Amino acid sequence: MPERGRARRLAAAALLGAGGLLYAREVEPRRLEVVRLGLALPRLAPEFDGYRVVQIGDLHLDDWSKPARLRRVARMVNAERPDLIAVTGDFASYSPRRLDTQTLVGALRDLSAPDGVVAVLGNHDYLTDAKLIRRCIREAGLTELVNDALTLRRGGAELHVAGIDDVMEGRSRLDLVLRKLPENGAAILLAHEPDFADVAAATGRFDLQLSGHSHGGQVRVPLLGKAVLPPFSQRYTRGLHEVGGMLLYTNRGLGTVHARLRFGCRPEITALTLRPPQA
Repeated sequence: MPERGRARRLAAAALLGAGGLLYAREVEPRRLEVVRLGLALPRLAPEFDGYRVVQIGDLHLDDWSKPARLRRVARMVNAERPDLIAVTGDFASYSPRRLDTQTLVGALRDLSAPDGVVAVLGNHDYLTDAKLIRRCIREAGLTELVNDALTLRRGGAELHVAGIDDVMEGRSRLDLVLRKLPENGAAILLAHEPDFADVAAATGRFDLQLSGHSHGGQVRVPLLGKAVLPPFSQRYTRGLHEVGGMLLYTNRGLGTVHARLRFGCRPEITALTLRPPQA
């Protein structure tokens, strides 16, 4: 009887494990979640009250990606009626041979916002082919912020959006960004790696940093210890943080890398509504 009971428990555990693996591979990666947040930025002008930024990132397109899924992502992003769309890096994963550039350009072209789509590269874009990814970004009509800043205007008020090139690849030049950034007005920084927030916050110039990179841990199983995280995402793994007076939001990303699994960590589209102080 004890042997029979042990066998039943092992069979049940194996069935549960197989079910969990099937869910992590086939179900949760498709369960896109829209996270909606209102954020008060200290320097945001009243003219930008209600300004909507939708953030996506970590698409990690490869030969496993389906065009229908990307079209669905674009529809969901556009349904949030963004004023601006921000893509925080890792358009691809590793090999340019596995990247369907036509699919990538088509998916990015489907994104629509009055103030356009801004983007930075991530470490996997360099591991794939940064020149190829940049060509796709240009063809799709996105604005890449390569250690650069742009200014959005509503009447006489300004909102600045800046972006640094990838930190892990040693391409970030915050000094160039600060040189190009006007002294006044709220400023948002796009930085692929979230732990860069410690550096950005220390400047005192940014109200908000938008990042990705971590995938939120990608696989988070209770009681099995900490999630495996890439460098520069150990401190601010997912969600909203306050870092030295600056807000940071780490998006969980849309794709996967290494194991094509998600568990307890749904892919995310982030819709941020910006408010001035005491609005």
